[in-house]
Amino acid sequence: MTGQHHIEIDTSKPHPARMYDWYLGGKDNYPVDEEMGRQMLALDPRVPVMARVNRAFMHRATRWLAGQGVRQFLDIGTGIPTEPNLHQVAQQVAPDARVVYCDNDPIVLAHAAALLRSTPQGMTEYLQADVRDPAAIIDGAKKVLDLDRPVALSLIALLHFVSDADGAHELVNRLLAELPSGSYLMMTHATGDFTPEESAAATEKLKAAGITLALRSRTEFAHFFDGLELVDPGVVVVPDWHPELGEPVPGQDDGVIPGYGAVGRKP
Repeated sequence: MTGQHHIEIDTSKPHPARMYDWYLGGKDNYPVDEEMGRQMLALDPRVPVMARVNRAFMHRATRWLAGQGVRQFLDIGTGIPTEPNLHQVAQQVAPDARVVYCDNDPIVLAHAAALLRSTPQGMTEYLQADVRDPAAIIDGAKKVLDLDRPVALSLIALLHFVSDADGAHELVNRLLAELPSGSYLMMTHATGDFTPEESAAATEKLKAAGITLALRSRTEFAHFFDGLELVDPGVVVVPDWHPELGEPVPGQDDGVIPGYGAVGRKP
């Protein structure tokens, strides 16, 4: 948690974590994030619903995994904290759960205290690191997590900001390679499968603002789970993954939500 007093926040261009915060009705965003958020809304008014649907998936998947006995979570691309955070969901089921959060946006670091309110039995830690630097993530995670015991790797609404050229699949494989048998990958990802024209326009707008949007098809998303055992019901649109484990998000049934979710187990 060093350097918290002189965090450099670039307010000249939008950032996905702050845009996500704006979609969720948060206060930790800047005019540049709201402006780009409004442009995304003009293309697809369900973007804020999708943000909430992703959060809800994270809650359900975390509940499911904790129920399976998983006690360690590595959450990359955490975003600006919104209650309940992953550790609160996990520690409700298992007070001794340990969670390492990781994000590359300095504004998340500025709010990391909210991510560090662990139960006495459990533990949480925050790493300032980029998913494109898996070695740094693993080094930091090792200080809190026992990598000889199963870990759930959480990549919620993250990898659609990492292109294949940037090595998205290699990054996932590299992280999973460090985790033992019985570990899990929980993941959601935006897709252009249902709204090809709007998706192409969104990709162009974000690219102009310096944000990579790598929307993937169902097949491309499923490819991240190669070599893993998919948990039922497999790859589904996000709200359809174990809906019984949480509350439905208002508006999630007004047309298809353009994103996929899945959980897979490392054999």
